[in-house]
Amino acid sequence: MLQTSARLLRLLSLLETRRDWTGADLADRLGVTTRTVRSDVGKLRELGYPVEAAPGVQGGYRLGAGAQLPPLLLDDDEAVAVAVGLRTAAGVAGIEETSVRAAAKLEQVLPSRLRHRVHALQAATVAVPGAGPAVDADVLSAIAAAIRDGERLRFDYTSHERAASRRDVEPHRLVSWGRRWYLVAWDTGRDDWRTFRVDRMAPRVPNGPRFARREPPEGDVARFVQRSAGAATWRFHAKVRLHASAEHVRARLPLAVEVTPEGPVRCVAEVGSDNAQMLALYLGMLEVDFEVLDAPELAAELAKTGERFLRAASAGSSRSPR
Repeated sequence: MLQTSARLLRLLSLLETRRDWTGADLADRLGVTTRTVRSDVGKLRELGYPVEAAPGVQGGYRLGAGAQLPPLLLDDDEAVAVAVGLRTAAGVAGIEETSVRAAAKLEQVLPSRLRHRVHALQAATVAVPGAGPAVDADVLSAIAAAIRDGERLRFDYTSHERAASRRDVEPHRLVSWGRRWYLVAWDTGRDDWRTFRVDRMAPRVPNGPRFARREPPEGDVARFVQRSAGAATWRFHAKVRLHASAEHVRARLPLAVEVTPEGPVRCVAEVGSDNAQMLALYLGMLEVDFEVLDAPELAAELAKTGERFLRAASAGSSRSPR
């Protein structure tokens, strides 16, 4: 049996890893009686940890929110992840300095072996500044709270074309893509799933009523954001048939809006980019045969690019070696 001090730390660690515990489950994990669990819970409360208890057969314990932040217990990997995350926090306005202060406090108490891991990761990592718009931390928190509580979210929104609108949605997930943040939500006014740039949102309070959660769009929220965000901003679109599997194309062609299999080694992809020239270069880098189905501008650009490459290759082969 663990000594009292070690047992209290173990109990606290268990309460932090799961929302609800029965007294019997905690007793079994700690190798003590339920009476001892009740006694240890009382000791944690005296130390300032807000442990809540529910009576009855289905009752149990949970670690609640208190007036002050109590010490947290993190294992080695959790501590390293938090320290690195704080040092590399980006894209959220107003928390950069706070993140650095929190990281300094955490690293000060890390064991030497963990501090070396954190410093090695930092020394080997370079961030590219200014790659996207900053997002207000309060806006992110408001959206996350609505997702957690299952409440409808109301907000003013400015589209890519700078059109203003007021939206009422059932928020599902926040997605971070590069330095941009997106909200995936069911738009009640459009009766469909939509993607919203968080830096263009201005939430309105209070939130709306609670809602029944829906199945995520397409079964993959990250893929949905990649597809819908690209489709909304690209100026040029085309449909091509590629002589490769759909899985190969999805993995190597980020400009694909939709990929439809046509057998094990062929598929049709709806693709887009800012212009036909960029799309021609991306398709060429796939190193697979393909046919343009509905975009004469793309076909013309491919012909022009091919001729230029042939001229370059002919010039190179005609030169005699020194």
